[in-house]
Amino acid sequence: MPDDFIPWTKKYLPKTLSDIAGHGKAIEQIRNFISKFKKGKALMLYGSSGGGKTSAVYALAHDLGVELVEVNASDSRNADSINELVGNASKQMSLFFKSKLILVDELEGIAGRQDRGGVQAVQKLIESSTYPIILVVNDPYSEKLKSLRKASVLVEFTERPHADISSFLKKICQKEKVDYDEEALSMIARKSGGDMRAAINDLQSLSETNKKISRTDVEELGDRERTEAIIPALIKVFKTTEPGIALGVFDNVNEDLDKIFLWIDENLPKEYTKPADLARGFEALSRADVFKGRIMRWQYYRFYVYCYDLLSAGIALAKDEKYKTMTEYKPTSRILKLWMASQRNMKKKAISEKIGEKTHTSRKRAMQDTLPYLRAVFRNNKKEGERLSEFLDLDREQIEWLSNQA
Repeated sequence: MPDDFIPWTKKYLPKTLSDIAGHGKAIEQIRNFISKFKKGKALMLYGSSGGGKTSAVYALAHDLGVELVEVNASDSRNADSINELVGNASKQMSLFFKSKLILVDELEGIAGRQDRGGVQAVQKLIESSTYPIILVVNDPYSEKLKSLRKASVLVEFTERPHADISSFLKKICQKEKVDYDEEALSMIARKSGGDMRAAINDLQSLSETNKKISRTDVEELGDRERTEAIIPALIKVFKTTEPGIALGVFDNVNEDLDKIFLWIDENLPKEYTKPADLARGFEALSRADVFKGRIMRWQYYRFYVYCYDLLSAGIALAKDEKYKTMTEYKPTSRILKLWMASQRNMKKKAISEKIGEKTHTSRKRAMQDTLPYLRAVFRNNKKEGERLSEFLDLDREQIEWLSNQA
């Protein structure tokens, strides 16, 4: 793949532990655990998304020159799959006569509703493994992870200082020959909230056009957040099979529910290419639409939680496994069509209200019984149309709409 198309988050992954910025204390604790490793104890790395936990494990394996055996708990939730992937590896010598590190990433995945002995399987591996096991989790204090927490040494990846993120962004700019304003980089770093991935993504996005980043560019990025905030949320839904990761992703997205429906409807077939996955995905989408209809009909607003659960975790769980292909998510053209239809409907309602006021009928009755005849009058009898326009107090756009309706 040409360098131009490689995401910078991948291109600038830390190769060694010394490359990881802002986590000096955590790195020291990791090294200490490995140097004093004893059978029966795991290392649990925790902290917010984008904090560098998984990257640290890859860098550690590189520094030690050991084989890394990885299982993603979002894909392998039950005891059989975990034992198949990790069980033998935890006891056997490496093919290359190296030592090993065993990584269990997205640990929340085995504590979900499809967990069938997954937690117990990992616990037994910790007790029997001759190699260090490293668990990666966002929130270690979930009740379902209690037994694993007791069997682990906890290391927190705290929020990175803004200065460390800004310094790393500066190095990327220098390597990519991007002209930058230091204040702009500082703004990107602060905006990321400690998430290095988010900061790098923003940097690449802003520099794609003219290889230059200014404070104005970053401020404009903030203005575009309404459109762009939906993309990271879609990535989390489409690229995970863990409900705990998907749930709540739309809570802070500045899009109304109808727009979220349309985004998913447009991009679901692009992401889920297997017919069974696609069918289950649209089933979750249709169920969400059922709840939305009930909300509108009965005004039971507490049902909104079911809409969002189905649009997030429901869609995420519809696939058997994550798709590794990169998909470009785009807004649907249906939004424009719906807007145009809405505009036409607004004109119909406005005219019907004026008819209702003059004829002492409801807007609904005026729309059904009177409006069709009014259209015929305006198309076929210009003089009578002018008289009715004056009587109903129609504006120019309303007159044009009536005259042009087929």
